Order: sequence, then structure tokens, then C-alpha cells
Amino acid sequence: MELPAALRQAVDAQLQGVALADLQKASAVLSRRYRAETRDGKWHLSDELAAYAYLAARLPATFAAVTSALQETAHICDAFSPRSHLDIGAGPGTALWAASDVWPEIEQSRLLEGSNAIRAVGEKLSAYAPVADVQWVAADVTTGLKNAQASDLVTLAYVLDELSEAARQQLIAQLWNLTEGVFVIVEPGTPSGWQRILDARAQLQALGAHIAAPCTHSRSCAVQSPDWCHFSRRVARTKIHRMTKEADVPWEDEKFSYLAVSRQPVALGGQRVLMQPKTGGGKVTVKLCNADGTVAEELITKRDKALFAQARRADWGDLIGIE
Repeated sequence: MELPAALRQAVDAQLQGVALADLQKASAVLSRRYRAETRDGKWHLSDELAAYAYLAARLPATFAAVTSALQETAHICDAFSPRSHLDIGAGPGTALWAASDVWPEIEQSRLLEGSNAIRAVGEKLSAYAPVADVQWVAADVTTGLKNAQASDLVTLAYVLDELSEAARQQLIAQLWNLTEGVFVIVEPGTPSGWQRILDARAQLQALGAHIAAPCTHSRSCAVQSPDWCHFSRRVARTKIHRMTKEADVPWEDEKFSYLAVSRQPVALGGQRVLMQPKTGGGKVTVKLCNADGTVAEELITKRDKALFAQARRADWGDLIGIE
């Protein structure tokens, strides 16, 4: 997956003239903070250079993850056609670009971001976005929702890891109250990121939300530690991306976990692919989340023509077992 052409051009314009050595140093600091899930009262994106480093090193991957989650949501909620969008902890507007890519009918997007540095960058990028009405709000995610208006689509991407458990629960409840259609949460594809998704899943179900994706059922999750439910999306690295990360490989794999819930009941079913399928010799071995609430690694052969045809073409995260 690549960034949309308009976004890629806007990012290149923002990074023009920024010293590569400075980007590399700032990117290394960001990586350490994200990996450690550092909570020290400081913004991860605390200054202009950190914001630029995020554009160069992280935006392609987070865009791919958020887009993938929204694409699967749109596949399941095929009648959902949002006109309004609310994104919390918007960063440089990643979810704005991802949502408008999946649902071009979006007319209005309100983006709340507390970091002055990344918000300033995001405002410049969003001038090129294909959404007619984009409004940025300077506010912290834990205090800035008092005047927020309900929206068809609400997104919360790569934010929960920066909050305490109590703050997470409060924010999720507030955002669900502001959701008129679908609420999507995306977190890093780590065991702790998955646990935050599990906690949000339980809380939202208790509030009356209907599971949409990636789960194929609304029962308790059957994935057991040390395993965890996550997905992966391959990302094409641009030249500046490779140089900033000092990488030789022209791609990277972004691991992520996500949850989509809906105000309206959703027809769940099929089997979600929970790992990269292994194909060979007229058979496919694949780990599946099943509609009956179980998780199992299954061997699918040519005897089951329809399912085999789907499984041999399936990628990690795909839904199979449906017509």
C-alpha cells in the first residue's frame, strides 16, 4: 500500500529542505518512545522536527493500518455511507485521508489534536484532502470533547496507548455517545495493543454496541495469551522513508489490531484469517476465527472446492467462508 498521490506530494513539500540527519535522529527518538509506550507527560510529537520525522518514518505505515481497518469495516457494513467524520488524536490527519479514501462521500471531517506541532503540519496537509469541510480543533483528547458534535464515523487510531486505563474508559464512552453510525479503533499490533482492543470491545458491548469487524462473532474472544489477535499490512517505502529509517528493503510490514462497532446490528459470519496462510501441495493451512466463537488452525484441501479457492487466494486478515 502507498500513500495517495496528493498526500505523498504534500508530504514531500513539507519535508523539502529538512536535513536528513535531523530526521534520522528524531525518528530514532520517536521509535524508542513508541516501542516503550512511554508516558511521561510529554507529547510524542512535541516539536516541528518530531512532526516531520513522523511524516517521513511513520505516516505511510499508520495510513496503511488505518485504511486496512476501514476497508474491512466497509466490507462488512456495506450499507454504511458516512457523510460526517470525527477523529480524535488526529496527528497529521491520517484517518482523514484513510476515511476519505474508503468513503469518498464524506463531506465533513472534524479533527481533534492537542500537539501544536503535528496539528500545524496536519492542517497544511489537509488542504490537499478530498473532503470539502475539514475543521481542526486544538484540544487534548481527555478534555476537548465538550463541544464535539455527533458524527456518522468516529475514529480513534494509535491513541489509547498514551492514556491511563481510567482515561481510556472515559474517552471510549464519550466517543461512543458521539457515534451515529460506526466507531473504529486502531492500535499497534502488540500484545498490549490487543489487550486495549479487548478491553474496549468488552466496554462497548456493555454499552450496546454491535461488533462489526474484525470479529466474526459477538462472543468472548477465544484467542489466548501468549497469542494475540493482530494483522499486518505491507507498506511501500518512499525514498525519504528508506533514508530516514536507514533501511535497504523497499517495504515494511505494519502490525496492527483494530475494532469496529456499529449502532446498527451487523450480520456476522464467515472465517477471519488470523495468520498468513501456508499454501502448497493442493492444501492450505490457515488459522481462523470462526463464527461459532472458536479459533483453530485448519487444513483446507481441494475436496472443499469453494473454501479452498478462497483460502489459497486469502491474505492475513481476509474474510473467507462466505458466498
